[in-house]
Amino acid sequence: MGALLSVDAEVDQTRTDKRVAAILVSLALAANNAGAYALSIVAARLLAPSAFGELSSLLAVLVIGVVPAMGLQTVVALRVARLRSSKESQDSGTLLALGLTTSAIVATIGLILAPVLVFVLHLDSVVPALLLAVTLGPLTLLGLFHGLLQGSGRFALLAGLMSLEGVGKVGGSLLGLLIGGDATGALAGTAIGSYLVIFCGWVLCGRPRPRKAGWHAGEVLHAAQAMLALVLLVNLDLVLARHTLPAAEAGEYALGAIVTKIAYWLPQAVGVLVLPRFANGDDRRRILPAALAVCAALDAFVLLVSFAFGSRLLSFIGGSGYAASTMPVWPFALAGSMLALVQILLFSRLAAGDRRVTLLMWTTVVVETVLVTTWLHSSAAQVVTVAACCAGGLALSGALLELRSRRR
Repeated sequence: MGALLSVDAEVDQTRTDKRVAAILVSLALAANNAGAYALSIVAARLLAPSAFGELSSLLAVLVIGVVPAMGLQTVVALRVARLRSSKESQDSGTLLALGLTTSAIVATIGLILAPVLVFVLHLDSVVPALLLAVTLGPLTLLGLFHGLLQGSGRFALLAGLMSLEGVGKVGGSLLGLLIGGDATGALAGTAIGSYLVIFCGWVLCGRPRPRKAGWHAGEVLHAAQAMLALVLLVNLDLVLARHTLPAAEAGEYALGAIVTKIAYWLPQAVGVLVLPRFANGDDRRRILPAALAVCAALDAFVLLVSFAFGSRLLSFIGGSGYAASTMPVWPFALAGSMLALVQILLFSRLAAGDRRVTLLMWTTVVVETVLVTTWLHSSAAQVVTVAACCAGGLALSGALLELRSRRR
């Protein structure tokens, strides 16, 4: 009887630990997103429109530039989780060497492309572009430390590192913005804050020393390609709307896209928590349906709110200037909800080594681009409908891939 009570107590403790981890990771993610929005609001008030546009475009490039960090985190988390489940020793030094190599490559590419950014973004100086490249190095390496903590199941430390990341990046950017008063100052603060966060991540992960890598970086490249396609899909409809719709309607669309981001980001903690479990095939098959159900349940709330309040949400988000808008909001919530499901399915397929998922992701990017630019762009409703349908089709295709793999 005592043994049974002990087992029950251990099960209850495990469930409690998982709930606490989910709450901590969710809070850290929410704080980071809130900090990013706060930075945009403060920058919009402090800078002239042209300077704010410059900073916003550079930060958008930074979002794309950290995609290799997402791929690195995914690969490292899965590798550490596999070693952990097989009781093999974890060589953090080898993984650190991979992370340093990846971050050096990304930073070098950023430096090479700095003159291109000056031309494309119409920058007055190359300095902001160089600062952005310098920032990409530590942010890519940060993906390694995230992966080490995530794969080993140290979610409390992971949440702490995520919080420090928000403080370092956003706090550094705000401080640099206040001191410098321009995009250069903001990016200088981002770079300094990022290097401080890297040091904290190295300490939290046990201060590993780099050792010669014994495996190739092809896995990171494959994961980064898939994650890049996902990042593009989350933002693609907004870019296409800006390109095809009148300026006023594109502005309304940008507000609706915030609802898409809310629906996409709300279940992010689910992916963080389940990815290490996906490293084991049996666990993956058992946990995936539950993970998808939790994501769907969370986003059902966003859909319900968007149905209930409709276009009134736009005036709530953007102010009284959008009170007369009749643009439907629920398709934005649906698109974000489908993309949240796509992310979970993507993690599952990456864990299974299924390279077809990358082709599927990029095919969806091409289809959505072609449909909007050549045909369905006469209204905001048409553009968001295409985005929601493409995301839904991708989620369905990913689910079919999953089902076919289970029948083998």
